[in-house]
Amino acid sequence: VVYEQEGVFIHSSCGKNDDQDSLIAGILRVIEKENEVVVDWRPLDETLDTSNILCAGKDSSSVVEWTQTPKEKCSRGADRPSSYEAEWDMVTTVSFKKKPHSNGDATAHANGESEWSFLFSLTDLKSIKQNKEGMGWSYVVFCLKDDVKLPALHFHRGDSKPLIKCLEKHITLNESPHDERVLLVKTQKSLSQSFENLFDEPSYGLLQKWKKDPYIVTMGKFSKVTNYIVGSLRSSDTSNQRRPPSEMADFLNDTIPGLKINQQEEPGFEVITRIDLGKQPEVSRREPVSAEEWAKNMDSEGRILDVDYIKRLIFKGGLCHTLRKEAWKFLLGYFPWNSTKEERANLQKRKTDEYFRMKLQWKSVSEEQEKRNSRLRDYRSLIEKDVNRTDRTNKFYEGEDNPGLILLHDILMTYCMYDFDLGYVQGMSDLLSPVLYVMENEVDAFWCFVSYMEQMHQNFEEQMQGMKTQLIQLSHLLRLLDSGFCSYLESQDSGYLYFCFRWLLIRFKREFSFQDILRLWEVMWTELPCQNFHLLLCCAILESEKQQIMDKHYGFNEILKHINELSMKIDVEYILCKAEAISMQMMNCKELPQTVSEILGIENSSVTPDSDTGEDESGAELSCPTSLYQSVSTPVIAANGTRDSAQQTAETQSLA
Repeated sequence: VVYEQEGVFIHSSCGKNDDQDSLIAGILRVIEKENEVVVDWRPLDETLDTSNILCAGKDSSSVVEWTQTPKEKCSRGADRPSSYEAEWDMVTTVSFKKKPHSNGDATAHANGESEWSFLFSLTDLKSIKQNKEGMGWSYVVFCLKDDVKLPALHFHRGDSKPLIKCLEKHITLNESPHDERVLLVKTQKSLSQSFENLFDEPSYGLLQKWKKDPYIVTMGKFSKVTNYIVGSLRSSDTSNQRRPPSEMADFLNDTIPGLKINQQEEPGFEVITRIDLGKQPEVSRREPVSAEEWAKNMDSEGRILDVDYIKRLIFKGGLCHTLRKEAWKFLLGYFPWNSTKEERANLQKRKTDEYFRMKLQWKSVSEEQEKRNSRLRDYRSLIEKDVNRTDRTNKFYEGEDNPGLILLHDILMTYCMYDFDLGYVQGMSDLLSPVLYVMENEVDAFWCFVSYMEQMHQNFEEQMQGMKTQLIQLSHLLRLLDSGFCSYLESQDSGYLYFCFRWLLIRFKREFSFQDILRLWEVMWTELPCQNFHLLLCCAILESEKQQIMDKHYGFNEILKHINELSMKIDVEYILCKAEAISMQMMNCKELPQTVSEILGIENSSVTPDSDTGEDESGAELSCPTSLYQSVSTPVIAANGTRDSAQQTAETQSLA
């Protein structure tokens, strides 16, 4: 804390300064964090009363079953900002702190506290208006870069000069030529910006911010990309000063150490460009697995009889919604596939006790303890903010005082106790939301989420190892699939595929509708037909858009804009068909490069070493999971494509 001032008031009713109920006393702080400086204003007596926290009953089996401590009811939600779903703008904080209902006992003062709290980063600040009032105190008004004006802060004790002096240590303030009362903030490139205004700068600057915090950059304001990026990694004279691909490759490698995506021809990639994968086969999908099909594949004690068969069915058609609550527990690894019904019931009892022990750990932390635990405070603050913005258009989470929101919050807080080193990172609420929606149960949702996070953990680690690896692997696959398209992307400074970052980070959660994500995830969880099938989904989407991108000669700006605008417009069944067709292309290739074989987990006795000439003299066959394409029910949805005659016979069983 580099600045702190008590006696800073918000006047909730202008013109009634003599009415104490209209004055909200608070503390204003300027706080230096590792990568940013924030301004925080809080009411003086805004405290967390643990006796007012809603909690799920230990024996509850549904999200709507609740127990509550006998004190007065409280509202755990906060007013929802209008942009809650589109972005995480780092401006509006969310508080689950005590906010009594207006029932005659609550005063306007108490009701106003949670509503008026705010927190913002200095990188989001556009201007400061200051003035003197006739009553002897000064006030300031902060205006953010999206033209949001925060409530005026009135300094009843002292004035605002020390605040301005403190802020000038971190930002440059210039007097406005149009109004001497207004101080304009001059952009400081040395500060890490939230994504709120990244696209007001040249895209090279965008990557600077991405280096600072790729999660906030990618998740925060991707929806505002349209018409904002200027320069396309170039200065105004594009013919003379365009950044060479080799320089961009060096920069990206510096941005994410270990990310080595080739921008120049190398022997290994030269081999790939000469490989002919042949035409993509025609692939069809079937109806979702029904409750009857599921029951037929289970013995009298509740064991799954043929795990591979049921996985193939799910891969080819997904699940009907009534099955998801049970089947997802198997797909995510919460329930062992070979377990009996009794064994699963005993497992749930043990896991319930374990969950509530961890939940009690954070719920029993007193306010005084939390003051001495900065990491827990930060986790809680970020969770509260994100929960209020997650899938709020979904009926399961919409409205105020929604039990689903409270469960979302409590599960994420408990996960911090389960894995305190990782804690909470933006994006994790997006992964939990569909799981909780399907489970409708706090304990089951938590353990399924734990299993999912075991798969996704590296995506959220500080070193971003998971994201580095996936971007590199995606580059290998796309180059094999279409080297010409890769070369075009490189020519537009887009060869590093960073626009796929959000796809990979949260597994397409914001690219498809909520119901489509349920289908997509359960298909991916089968781990068929190969490893890293989600990377082939990326390839399928990019290949589908290739023609438009190249025919219209899209540059850096247009590519980014176009990819961003695909959100909620992608046909999930078509993309699943196309990705499966790509997997079949690669599995049937006898000259598959060793790197690609390793990425997809394909055992290939005739792989082409990346440094080899690409010649294959052994004629050996790929060892691939052909059982996937056997004994699958009649397909009903087909993707466009031409079947390769050499593959037609092999596919007859599955595609007839």
